[in-house]
Amino acid sequence: MNTNEPKYFDIVAVLFVAVYLISQIAATKLISIGPFVFPGAIIIFPVSYIFGDILTEVYGYSRTRRIIWTGFAAASLMSVTFAIVEYLPPAPGWAQQQAFEAILGFVPRIVTGSILAYWAGEFVNSYVLAKMKILTKGRHLWMRTIGSTIVGQGVDSIVFASIAFVGIVPSAILLNVIVSLYLAKVVYEVLATPITYYVVGILKRAERIDVYDHHTNFSPFHF
Repeated sequence: MNTNEPKYFDIVAVLFVAVYLISQIAATKLISIGPFVFPGAIIIFPVSYIFGDILTEVYGYSRTRRIIWTGFAAASLMSVTFAIVEYLPPAPGWAQQQAFEAILGFVPRIVTGSILAYWAGEFVNSYVLAKMKILTKGRHLWMRTIGSTIVGQGVDSIVFASIAFVGIVPSAILLNVIVSLYLAKVVYEVLATPITYYVVGILKRAERIDVYDHHTNFSPFHF
């Protein structure tokens, strides 16, 4: 394994955090596609799990854990900023306070649900992928990415929807959101598998790195 500092890790990490933050805003709107109901973040949030798979597969669980916490910190800062701006008095003549509150005022609850859901889901996802990599001796990447997503996204979908939308939408719609989210994320991962293979291959060759987490402490709180 190459001991030099990875060349592209920071780029993948920044893209991961950017996707995660954009998802928090997009999730404030529920959208309907046929019989399914999704938070608007569905169009981009599953990409964060793909980035998580790529980070864990190439750079290992320890580095991925640092980026997950970085994303949490950035989302928390965004949430606190929006909350402060919401409660500051609007300028005379600025008539968009109610619109601001209706959309961005909902962000702190979305972020809370997302942080708890992603904390549980992404760490489960990365743990399963890292352990499966050892068990399969690095073979069958498709099995590892899809298998870890099936577990991680199940946890994520239930926790996020329950915290973000309980009391906001009827129970039937809430259940629809959970099921729709889960199915869409898993399908997203399956369809994106060729892209994941391609990016992982490029990064491993470029970085000359392929981490196996044989002796990694998998605690989410270990730094």
